[in-house]
Amino acid sequence: MKRVILLSIFIISIYSVSFSQKEKIKWHSISELDNLLKTDPKPVFIDAFTDWCIWCKRLDQNTFSNPVIVDILSNKYHAVKFNAEGKDPVSFHGQKFINDGKSGAAHQLAVALLKGQLSYPTVVFMDEKGQLLTPVPGYRDAKEMEPILSYFSDKAYEKQTFQEFQKGFKGKVK
Repeated sequence: MKRVILLSIFIISIYSVSFSQKEKIKWHSISELDNLLKTDPKPVFIDAFTDWCIWCKRLDQNTFSNPVIVDILSNKYHAVKFNAEGKDPVSFHGQKFINDGKSGAAHQLAVALLKGQLSYPTVVFMDEKGQLLTPVPGYRDAKEMEPILSYFSDKAYEKQTFQEFQKGFKGKVK
């Protein structure tokens, strides 16, 4: 009887540990990006957020926790978190960016990446050389985010519009 109880406790503890260890996105910083692109060229996804943005927090909680989104961002992109109002200077592509306070509270790199349209959250897509493709403003749930991520990771933007791509897209998010 003692063995059965111990075995049951062991199985339950293994079961609960495996479910509590969800896959998570490995987020990188902007300062890591130049080296990452040299050693492992692949598209870049930047989450430009602010500390006060409710929709940025929802993006983290809802969209970036979805297993399909985690898989795409972890395997097909260099995923970067960037505080668009951060105070730390950043070097990217040999250029130094700061938050000089002249653009409200926005960091110079945020102004460049978001093309001056400071809206949060905004996700930014770059190619494997770190060249800006486009910023995509606004909150997206996992079902809306999946085709956007696939469009850029599959380089479909080179052949067709997003609307054309979306018509034939079969997603995994339920």
